[in-house]
Amino acid sequence: MKLALVLATLTATAFSQKELCAQYDSVSSPPYTVNNNLWGKDSGTGSQCAYIDSLSSLGAAWHTTWTWNGGEGSVKSYSNSGVNFEKKLVSDVHSIPTNVEWKQDNTNVNADVAYDLFTAADKNHVTSSGDYELMIWLARYGTIQPIGTKIDTTTVEGHTWELWYGTSIQAGAEQKTYSFVSATPINSFSGDIKPFFDHLTSKHDFPASAQYLINLQFGTEPFTGGPVTFTVPKWTATVN
Repeated sequence: MKLALVLATLTATAFSQKELCAQYDSVSSPPYTVNNNLWGKDSGTGSQCAYIDSLSSLGAAWHTTWTWNGGEGSVKSYSNSGVNFEKKLVSDVHSIPTNVEWKQDNTNVNADVAYDLFTAADKNHVTSSGDYELMIWLARYGTIQPIGTKIDTTTVEGHTWELWYGTSIQAGAEQKTYSFVSATPINSFSGDIKPFFDHLTSKHDFPASAQYLINLQFGTEPFTGGPVTFTVPKWTATVN
């Protein structure tokens, strides 16, 4: 037992303070991954690095520092923690329990803090986009807004959300995006993501029996501002 505890501790801290500064730097400790993911950096000027505080099978703890200017309406990056899981139809998913704590030292910026999930009819679809995207915005800073227009206000998992819907072209195909947006920051969230899909299925005709869940991540989308340090002391997620 003592040896197991020591090994678990070593595993949990194996990637402590690993620096990720290249555009698509990432580090994994199954089932979790931390990604720098500066996918939109060419729409402005600036810099961003992500740092792993701990990463193991027990969860992810990390932070990112960023400063971005120009391209006010464009997302510059999505530094995030993600989890690997068996892809299955959304209708076959029983629950998606998750727990996150986060903080941000500068809120005078344009940025959001969000879960990002993709689904696709093709189980082998690339995981960087999908037929559908589900975003859960735990915070929105500045003048930014989700893609599309507001279509509803609802309560899910004990919180009230604005629901937005819009479309975009990703990987040469239309992607439909639903965004649940909190009016005030939720710095600690412990709940189940499946009820968000259930709401879309029952109220907005989301085809749960024809869409595979292919990706699940949590992070921040900077538009402009900084310097900022965004910190995630704890993040876990599971697809059951």
